[in-house]
Amino acid sequence: MSLKNRSVRLLILTVSATAMLLPGASLAQAGMRKVPLGDAFYTATATQIKAGKPGTVIWSREVKKTANGRVALPSASKTILVLYRSLDPKGKPIAVSGTIDLPKGKAPKGGFKFISWAHGTVGAADVCAPSRNVAGGPADDYITFTNGRGDGWLKAGYAVLRTDYEGLGTPRRHPYLIGASEGRGVVDIALAARQLYPTLSKDWLIGGHSQGGQASLFAASLAPKLAPKLNMKGVFSYSPASHLYEQGNAVSNLGDDFKGLTALAVMILYSAARESGVDPSTLVTPQIAALLPKIEQVCSSQLGGVDIFGDIAPKDVLKAGVTTASIDAALKAMNPNVKIKAPVLIAQGLGDTTVFPFYTDLLVNELKKSGNKVTYDTFPGLTHSGVVTDPAAAAAVLAWIKARLR
Repeated sequence: MSLKNRSVRLLILTVSATAMLLPGASLAQAGMRKVPLGDAFYTATATQIKAGKPGTVIWSREVKKTANGRVALPSASKTILVLYRSLDPKGKPIAVSGTIDLPKGKAPKGGFKFISWAHGTVGAADVCAPSRNVAGGPADDYITFTNGRGDGWLKAGYAVLRTDYEGLGTPRRHPYLIGASEGRGVVDIALAARQLYPTLSKDWLIGGHSQGGQASLFAASLAPKLAPKLNMKGVFSYSPASHLYEQGNAVSNLGDDFKGLTALAVMILYSAARESGVDPSTLVTPQIAALLPKIEQVCSSQLGGVDIFGDIAPKDVLKAGVTTASIDAALKAMNPNVKIKAPVLIAQGLGDTTVFPFYTDLLVNELKKSGNKVTYDTFPGLTHSGVVTDPAAAAAVLAWIKARLR
C-alpha cells in the first residue's frame, strides 16, 4: 500500500471513529467499552462516574423481551437499560440506573415527546429497583401495575423514561423521600435519553405516583435549572406523599388498626434520621431497632409482613419518652411544596388509606398559595393503587398529557 493510500485510509478511520463518539453516541454504543452484564451493569468506578457531566451516559444496553419479562414495557419498540451520571444532594458524583422505552412506529416531526416517570415505594434494597424486576420478584406487584400506565403512554406515541432513583440498583443507600435526590434522578435520565437518542423531542413531562408523586414535584421544580435546554411542559402527580412531619406527630396515636402503615412509618423515620446524621436505632424501641437492617435488605412488600413490621402498631415504633426533634427538619423538607413554572396536575383517590386525601388537600392549597398553576382531580372511592389503574382516572390524566404535549 502506498503512503498516500495509507494516509487516506487512516483519515477515513479517524473520521469514522470520531463520528461514532459525537454527542448522542455513548462509548458503549460505539463498541469501544464492554458493557457489564448482570448485576455488574450497575457498578461503575469512581473514575468512570466522574468522566462526564450529570445526565451523560456511562453505558447502556438493550433489554431483550422474554415470555415472563418484566422490565421492557410490552408496547415498546425498544427498551434500553442505562447507567447515567448524576449528583447526590451534597454534590458528589454518582451513578443512577433506569430504563428508556421507545414507541413503535415512525417518530413525528420534531421527534418523540417523552415522559419521565417517578415510581412509588418499592423499598430501599437494590433488588427492589424497577430495572431489576423479574416475574414474581419482591416488588413485582407494584411495578407491574404502574407499568400498565407507562405502556398506555407508549401506545399514545410517547417515549417513557423510568429512573430507579439514587441507591436503588446501584451500590449506595437509597435516600427515601429526599426530594433533592429523587428529583435529580428524574431529570438527569431525560438528559441521558437525549444523549442516546438526540432525535427525541425537547418537549417532555414529568409524572409519578406516591413516593414518585412527591419526587415528580421536586423534579419539576429542579428541571428548569438542571435541563434548561429542554421544554418541561408540566408535571402530573398521583397521590403524592406530603406532610411527613405532621403525619409523624400523629404516629403515637395509631394503634393496631393501622399496622399496615408501620413499615412505611419506619422507612420514613429511618431515611430522615440518616439524612440528619442521627442513628435511627436511638429513636426506636429495641424490637424495631433489631429489625432496621431489613430496610436495606428486602422490599417494602416484605417489610410489611408479620415477621418484620406488619404485626407492630405505629404507636409502638418510638422509644418511650423519645421525640423526633432531631429529625424534624428532614421530615419537613420532604414536603413537596415547591415552586414549579409549568402546569401541575394532582390526581387523588378519595378512598386512599395510604396517602390520605386530607394531606393532599393541604398540599394543593400550599402549592396554589406558592403561585403554582394546579389542577386538582379527585376520584371518589378510588384507593392508592386504584387511582393509577382505574380507566376513568387514566383517561383524565392522558387527556391532560395530550393537552400539554400538543
